[in-house]
Amino acid sequence: MTTRSDLQPDLVERLLAGDRRALARMVTLIENRAPEARQMLARLHAHGGHAHIVGFTGSPGAGKSTLVMQLARELRRRDQRVGVIAVDPSSPFTGGAILGDRIRMQELAGDPEVFIRSMASRGSVGGLAAATRDATRALDAAGFDTIIVETVGAGQAEVEIVRAAQTVVVVVVPGMGDDIQAIKAGILEIADIFVVNKADRPGADQTAAELRMLLSLDEHRKEHPWRPPIIKTVGMTGEGTPELADKLAAHLASLKKTGQLAQRDGRQAQSEMLALLHQALIERISATIGNDEWQRLVAQVVERESDPYTTADELARRIGLAPAAERTGG
Repeated sequence: MTTRSDLQPDLVERLLAGDRRALARMVTLIENRAPEARQMLARLHAHGGHAHIVGFTGSPGAGKSTLVMQLARELRRRDQRVGVIAVDPSSPFTGGAILGDRIRMQELAGDPEVFIRSMASRGSVGGLAAATRDATRALDAAGFDTIIVETVGAGQAEVEIVRAAQTVVVVVVPGMGDDIQAIKAGILEIADIFVVNKADRPGADQTAAELRMLLSLDEHRKEHPWRPPIIKTVGMTGEGTPELADKLAAHLASLKKTGQLAQRDGRQAQSEMLALLHQALIERISATIGNDEWQRLVAQVVERESDPYTTADELARRIGLAPAAERTGG
């Protein structure tokens, strides 16, 4: 009798051999947090590390999906295999992805060298689905040259994309308004490339000028060998997309030359391991303490019958962790 565990090596081997159905099945297992997915991802890790992972972020309505579609076309013209993971806000009714204009990408779905998947964020902070990095790993192992991760929207929490991508593209549109404040608040620091999309609209030159002004005021940027270029594009026509593809390649080359690629990969690996440890800790707490007891402990803290520090120390002991005071000898 064939068991689920018997199918695991077969699925991994089929994925590594380029089987699209196996890849699709793997991503589904990742999204569903299937127990067997973790073991298979561990096996796939050794086969990755070759793809250029590009993150796209920007305000809703900036035309990211259309631009990503045009970029995928351009990369295919350059004989690259392209994977796209589009992270959507979750449906409040089903928890699934709200596809929106992702439907436009379906015209690329018939290309065997393009893989597109829309994933629900399911409340994950930072604009990324919790499973995004795992899905990226599966695409990397499957041999895709460029993997594009498109996030929900922009804002200070959107810096999470830095932990998943090697090159970050921030997309803005003419008449940015509040977007300038968002950029000042933190997006400026994460952008490797700025794109002024819908550049056929009035105000595109002014928007580009505002971005150049902000970059000129960033003293931290002046110390880096890479200065973020500002590219004007028209997503509906593809105008500017070849230049964007050129700049993506140039940024990857710069990362490799300066050693920044290894540093970014190290930062991402550290972030991922900490996230896995955090997940394991939460699962350990849930297995040790039932929801009723958890709510009772929370209520005691709220009513000032206990304090969060003492309560946390007691919980740490119960799950086998020494409180901070004991570790430091305090």
